[in-house]
Amino acid sequence: MTTSLGKKISELRKQRGITQDQLAEEMGVSSQAVSKWENDISCPDIMMLPQLAEYFNVSIDELLRGEKAHEARMVTEVERKDVNKMMVRVLVHDGEGNNVKVNLPVPLIKMGLEIGMQMPDFSGSAALKNIDFEAIMKAIDCGVMGKIVEVEGADGEKVDIFVE
Repeated sequence: MTTSLGKKISELRKQRGITQDQLAEEMGVSSQAVSKWENDISCPDIMMLPQLAEYFNVSIDELLRGEKAHEARMVTEVERKDVNKMMVRVLVHDGEGNNVKVNLPVPLIKMGLEIGMQMPDFSGSAALKNIDFEAIMKAIDCGVMGKIVEVEGADGEKVDIFVE
């Protein structure tokens, strides 16, 4: 089931921790316009979609569909986002209903690798013990986006790694 554009804008705004007034100021519209978007009374001008997507660091497709594209894909150099605005998202589902979500900004991973820092041990997850962050960075440099790792353990633990 997909989420409406208005609900997605509201969700992204709240995740970012900003008010409708702050989003309106960023987009150059009134706070009433943002309220109408979020309540599905009206939609942002089509020319504003790239600006909204960039502001929330999502694709236009994600804004419109309300869900993320999960498949890994290669993007051309022209289509690539600024690496300094990208994230590696790690989702761990332990099979008992517990979930761990870790968002790692790509510049932080890059810096950590450059100084030889140990990358995090995600809650003792056996499935994550041997994640090769250097390989992930090489994939990002080559233009890989989307879900790049999906591991399901015998104990029901599931791990997904996304590059966004």
